[in-house]
Parts: sequence; structure tokens; C-alpha cells
Amino acid sequence: MVKKHLKRALAVLLIIAVSLGAPPGRTYASQSTRDKYNEATKNRDDAKNKVKEQQDEVDGLNARKKELKRELSKLNSELDSIVERITDLDNKISAKEQEIAETQAALDEARTIEHDQYEAMKKRIQFMYKDSRNLYLDILFQAKSFTDLITLSTYMEALATYDKGKFEEYQETRKTIEALEAKLQGEKADLDVLKAEAEEEKAKVMEVVDRTKSKVSEYNDLIDEAEAELLAYEADLKAKEADLAAIKKQLEEELRLSALAARSVWRDISDITFDAGDRYLLAVLIYCEAGGEPYEGKVAVGAVVINRVRSSVYPSTVVEVIRQRKQFSPVGSGRFDYYCAIGKTNQDCYNAADAAMSGVTNVGDCLHFRTPIEGLTGIQIGNHIFY
Repeated sequence: MVKKHLKRALAVLLIIAVSLGAPPGRTYASQSTRDKYNEATKNRDDAKNKVKEQQDEVDGLNARKKELKRELSKLNSELDSIVERITDLDNKISAKEQEIAETQAALDEARTIEHDQYEAMKKRIQFMYKDSRNLYLDILFQAKSFTDLITLSTYMEALATYDKGKFEEYQETRKTIEALEAKLQGEKADLDVLKAEAEEEKAKVMEVVDRTKSKVSEYNDLIDEAEAELLAYEADLKAKEADLAAIKKQLEEELRLSALAARSVWRDISDITFDAGDRYLLAVLIYCEAGGEPYEGKVAVGAVVINRVRSSVYPSTVVEVIRQRKQFSPVGSGRFDYYCAIGKTNQDCYNAADAAMSGVTNVGDCLHFRTPIEGLTGIQIGNHIFY
């Protein structure tokens, strides 16, 4: 009896020593996940800020593009006005050229008439001065009376006066037409100057229009690049939000498990009574879950099963813990039952089962284990994380 109590005391001391020496897996896992959650939140916020900054840049580029398009529209209107003015000047110049052409035709005609009149008058004058004696004798002899003589003399004088008057009239007409032509040529020259100025203005506006169009095109390219970068930032934000959601879900699960464990009433190992087949069942389960793991990993798997037996929130027997629905994948797949039927286990698994059933734990009060996943931390032994 004394030996039995001594064994129990030593087992309790061993459990306490191991428990104190092992890191508090569940608390550590939750704190680590909480740190990861905080970091993921910061990463998410940074990604949001990048998205906002990039969106602001895109908005700014679009605003500048819109402003440039307004400027371009104004320039095009100005250009249309200049083109309209040039068209009007072209029409006026064409009309003025037509007037000049008509005036030049009238001037040519006036010069011809003036020349003809001058030639006719010159011939009569030459005739009168050359043959004036014979002419006056003819007039004298032809006159039947003194009255006829006076009349013929008056006629000759009137003819000379008429010739002189017509010549002076044609000279005045020619001068008037020449003055009109000069005036029209001056007006055309003024119109040519205005047209040249309008063409120069048009060229300047066209240059500004081309530059503005080029800037609009550049902004289109910048906007395309900025929007592509924005899409990348949004995709990154989406990924970080997904990471945050996953870590948040994991943290909530770990906190739930922590709360569950905290509410548990933990039985002392000495208060547990094992059935005859428990050692075999535990050894087979250890083989299924950690057959390829080091001995410490096998002990850790056995300790998780025994921790659940000790906890008030799990079944109170080894067989019930192992058979609990959706807890151990080899049981759910049927591999556990098959190995039980053929006796598939080894001595290391038996030794690990014995250690766990005696109260030895190298994972503290951990109630769970699994293969490592991103964000999950705890006590890693071999290829398993215990938490």
C-alpha cells in the first residue's frame, strides 16, 4: 500500500515538473495568433492607405485630364472662330479681287477710249493745221452767204472744243478709275495682312491644340498605369483582408478553445481508472497519428488524449475520447479500426501510451494538435503543432 501511494506521489510530482517545465501551449498559441492578427490588421490598414493614395492619384489624374479636355474644347472653339474669320476674309478677298478685275477691265476700256479719242483729235488738229489755208478757202467758197460762213466757222470751232472736252473727260474718267483701282488694291492689301495675321494666329492655336492633345494622351497613359497599379493594390488589399479574416477566425477558435479549457475541471491522473484495452487503443491511435514521428511526438499525442480524459468538457474515458465524432481523422477514415484489427502498432507507441497514461506530458495541458499551418503557433514537436 505504501509503495502504491509512493508511486502516485512520484507520478504527481513528475506531472507537476513536466507541466511547469513545458510552455503553456494554448495561451502561447492564442497570444501569438493575436500578435499575427494585430500585424495582419496593420498590413490591411497599410494596404487600404495605399489603395486610397492610389485612388487619390487616379482621381487627380482624371481631374487634370478633364481640365485639359476643357482647355482643348475651348481651343477648338477658338480655332473654329479663327477658321471662320479666315473663311470670311477669303470671301472678302475674292470679292475684292473680283472688284479689282472689273475695275481693271473698266480702266483698260477707258484707256482705250481715251487713246482712240486722243488719236482722232490729234488727226483733226493735224489736218486743220496742215491744210488750214485750203480748209478755210473751201469754207469760204462753199459758203453761200455770210451766215453760212459764220455757221461753218462756228462748227469748226465747236468741233475742236468738243474734241478737247471729250479728251479731258476721258482723262478724268481714267484718273477716277485709276484712283478706284489703287483704293481697291489698298483694301486687298489690308485684307491680305489680316488673313496673314489670322493664319499666323491659327498656326499658334493649332500648336497649342496639338500640345494639349499630346498631354491628354499622356494623361490617358498615366491613368491607365495608375489604374493598373490601383487594381494591384486592391488585389493586395483583398488578399490581406482574406488573411486577416482567416487569422481572425483562427484567433476566435483558439480563444474559444482557451475559454473552454479554462472552464474545464481537470481531474488528477490518479483519479482516472483505465480499462484493460485502453493501453492497446491508445498505442494504435498513437501509431496512426504519429507512427513516423520521434518518440517525443508519440508521447505528445498520447498526452493530448489523456488531457481530454482529464478535462471535464471531453468524455471521461480513453475509448470515448478516441471515438468522439470528428476528432481524430484516422478514426473517421476507418484506418484506426483496421489497424486495431490487425494489431498495427509498435513498442515505441506502447511506451508512449504508458508514459501518457502515467501522467507524463511534454505539451502541458494542450488539447489539440495538427500539422503546421500559416499563423498557427504552439509547441511544435516533429511535424505537429500542439496547442
